[in-house]
Amino acid sequence: MSKPRPTSPIPVLAVVGVGLIGGSFAAALRQAGRVGRVLGVGRNPQSLQRACELGLIDEAVDAAEAARRADLVMLAAPVGSLARLWAEMRPHLKPGIVLTDAGSTKAEVVQAARAALGDRIGCFVPGHPIAGAERTGPEAADAGLYRGRTVVLCPLPENAPQDVEFVRQAWALCGACLVDMEAGLHDRVLASVSHMPHFLAAVYMAQVAGEPDAAQRLAMAGSGFRDFTRIAAGSPEMWRDIFISNRAAMQTELAAVRAVLDRAEAAIAAGDGAALQALLEHASQARRNWKLAGPTESPESS
Repeated sequence: MSKPRPTSPIPVLAVVGVGLIGGSFAAALRQAGRVGRVLGVGRNPQSLQRACELGLIDEAVDAAEAARRADLVMLAAPVGSLARLWAEMRPHLKPGIVLTDAGSTKAEVVQAARAALGDRIGCFVPGHPIAGAERTGPEAADAGLYRGRTVVLCPLPENAPQDVEFVRQAWALCGACLVDMEAGLHDRVLASVSHMPHFLAAVYMAQVAGEPDAAQRLAMAGSGFRDFTRIAAGSPEMWRDIFISNRAAMQTELAAVRAVLDRAEAAIAAGDGAALQALLEHASQARRNWKLAGPTESPESS
């Protein structure tokens, strides 16, 4: 893991998706004083207007205009929309432009980028910040969101070293720590420790909320329920795209979780307290020994 020293300013930054992730990226670079003009791209004019009012961006533009003017483009849109955005940008990409993303899956994203960008694939440096929260929209932007947090880069063979370094420096300005990973390994690891927790929290919340006495159950719920289900409040669109994009790794993880769940259920059914306690002790010890990378156990999203 490295934390490069930032040296190059960013004359024009474009952020596609000025919500929690993209807005925080823009806010952090603003705070660092190393970014010039910031362009915002999005589907919702009201959100872009609010981002302007909050000082996250200077003006709203479309994807083509961002491609013509920006030196660095941060794609913080749902992964399912990236292929369309690249197709819109491809004819307008200015010389020397660098594209990066904040998508929670990488293998399918890289495949889509190759198809859409063609011989301009070298300008795309895939990335993924391991940080977030359940909040959404421009108001959720936080200049300190990435401070001390891990950002994964998955450089491509076609990337020029100076373009990869440019992206590293941008994240370093946000206070992040950088680590490189191969895209497939990234997706397998993140399926386990990021995507699966969100999936389980959402499925469990859906089950409770769908019961006839859901109101009574929720009225009695305490901090354990609150903590376990907190991340189920995240963006449904974003997480739908993540689960589908990383479906192969998700299916592998689901099978592994189901096997442990079956063991635990069998122990309960058999009244096997020793087997159940052994499983609980293993989980308890592993959780106590784990420390979240970064300064605090802040809410983690993708």
